[in-house]
Amino acid sequence: MEREPRPAAVLELSGVTKQYGALRPLRIERLQISPGESVALIGLDRPAAEVFINLITGASLPDTGVVTIFGRPTGDITDSTDWLTTLDRFGIVSERAVLLDGLSVIQNLAVPFSLDIEPPQPDVRERAVVLAQEVGLSERLWNVRIADLGAIERVRVRLARALAMDPSLLILEHPSATLEGADAPSLAADVRAIADRRGAATITLTMDAKFAAASSRVLTLQPATGRLTEGRFGRIRFWS
Repeated sequence: MEREPRPAAVLELSGVTKQYGALRPLRIERLQISPGESVALIGLDRPAAEVFINLITGASLPDTGVVTIFGRPTGDITDSTDWLTTLDRFGIVSERAVLLDGLSVIQNLAVPFSLDIEPPQPDVRERAVVLAQEVGLSERLWNVRIADLGAIERVRVRLARALAMDPSLLILEHPSATLEGADAPSLAADVRAIADRRGAATITLTMDAKFAAASSRVLTLQPATGRLTEGRFGRIRFWS
């Protein structure tokens, strides 16, 4: 009996380096993420995390090595239309993602679906409400301005926005950096549960070991070599 072919990895990096003005280039010797897998990557500060995200979304190309997304090398993406179509398969949770501070939670969550948000049309509002509920934003917050939210609620709004287009790969860039200690594990568990329900892969770039622990695989970058070490429950081993 023939085995069914394994689905292509959503993300692969092999022999990647990228200069970006730091003392050493960003190096990733080898990384592979399968569909639906949850991975945390420890060891990238904020500038390096931005470079990494640009590489894996195809916004920039590596100096050496190959980045493959959804079975396709990023170097094969040759025009803006093609790139934007590919970009829709990513959801990015980042402080760099702009929120409209003067508008409400629901208005901000309506933006991915329509620019007519004052107020959103009923069908658009319903889609925004579904997102708010999914990420744990209670109804009492729906009409609150973004500027009046706490740090954890702002991260949840960004998470909801990242989920709007039903991404295949969810990228979280230092999601717990602005949070109080007690909020981070709860958010990490919620992200893992949401991704599992949706069948989406996740990669979390973090320096927070407690947040990372919610992932099925935790990798630590050795910046001098680009090698990744994997450890769970105190075990550390080289991943290759």
